[in-house]
Amino acid sequence: MKKILFVLVYLPYILLAQQTPVLTSGTPSSANISEERLRRIDAMFTEAIQNEEIPGAVALVARKGKIVYLKAFGNAAPGRTQKTDDIFRIASQTKAITATGLMMLWEEGKFRLDDPVSKYIPEFKNAGVLDTFNEKDSSFTTRPAARPITIRHLLTHTSGIGYGIIDDSTFRKIYQKAGIKDIFSADPVTTRENILRLAGMPLHFEPGEKYKYSEGIDVAGYLIEVLSGKPLDVFFKERIFDPLQMNDTYFYLPDSKASRLVDVQTKKAGAWVTFNDNPYYDAFYPVRGAKTFFSGGAGLSSTATDYARFLQMYLNKGIYNGKRLLSRLTVDIILANQVGDLWGGAAGNEHFGLAFSVVLKKGQDAGGLGSEGTFGWGGYFNTQYFADPKEQVIGIILKQTQQISGDNTSWKFRQLVFQTIND
Repeated sequence: MKKILFVLVYLPYILLAQQTPVLTSGTPSSANISEERLRRIDAMFTEAIQNEEIPGAVALVARKGKIVYLKAFGNAAPGRTQKTDDIFRIASQTKAITATGLMMLWEEGKFRLDDPVSKYIPEFKNAGVLDTFNEKDSSFTTRPAARPITIRHLLTHTSGIGYGIIDDSTFRKIYQKAGIKDIFSADPVTTRENILRLAGMPLHFEPGEKYKYSEGIDVAGYLIEVLSGKPLDVFFKERIFDPLQMNDTYFYLPDSKASRLVDVQTKKAGAWVTFNDNPYYDAFYPVRGAKTFFSGGAGLSSTATDYARFLQMYLNKGIYNGKRLLSRLTVDIILANQVGDLWGGAAGNEHFGLAFSVVLKKGQDAGGLGSEGTFGWGGYFNTQYFADPKEQVIGIILKQTQQISGDNTSWKFRQLVFQTIND
């Protein structure tokens, strides 16, 4: 009788785990992927390395919960061979994780998406739109915004907030003068200090009026801290990384894993060299410095396999390894068009959800992007990912480069992944 009760109680959990794949290594044939056609990806990367388009890369392909392709090419640093478990700065791939964390709190009833941000971070109450700018001293004036910034605005890049180093010259100068840390920092600044400074910066436009890539998701990261009462790194570890077994994903790497960090490289005098002379950030920020600033928009480092687990959770409609992180309905909301016609990404072939771009029917028919509903994004240091719910396919390509030209590996990889499907 006890055994029968045990089975009845735990049967739903057993079925749930069986119905939602946990990523494991598999043969191409086990996922209806052509091994012969996968070799076209090998040839593409080999040629790119030989032609010095890129110094190195790690690529992953998974289908139906099976990792059928995980390979490393070239060098992780001058003189160091690339390995499949190397750790990369994923920069803006952090945004999807932050949006996920915030929506987990939304599911707990902590806020409504159209709540003003100032309800939880009062310093944003007096946000103003840029009116005048003085080139001589980077001073500015603002006019009061007609409406408040909402949490939905943060997640959809429609808040009007700027983005420092990748923004126009006016906003770069304003942010630099104010000491805003745009993406990551080794300096002794806290997330709270940075976001409260950001609250005093001018907006590009009225909230909700336009789409402009921004530090809004950095604000969303601090909002997680406010709502949860935990530092962002702790929240991510407890609520996302541990359940998904993302054991190599961090804001700042432990000393034991620092040697696996891939160098950011550029080409100088015909040779690949470590790129460490950018005035806006420390290229070695994940392994040194104060380690007190957690950028929800761009601060994480990770591996191809770790990020694939995160994407598999989305393909599983919010579940991984029998643990539900998000409701199926919440996943649908995150991937729905949240900005209407304000974003015309990829020539109108995609819409924008909450931190993801999502392929439209037009994009599917244009070719090379995947099925309608395929979602993805990328990162500042040349990383990209995509996941196709219809075909149950994940593609991840990780590189670490700056100030190079002639790299065609990202679009080629995405196009080549879909031609491997063999059913």
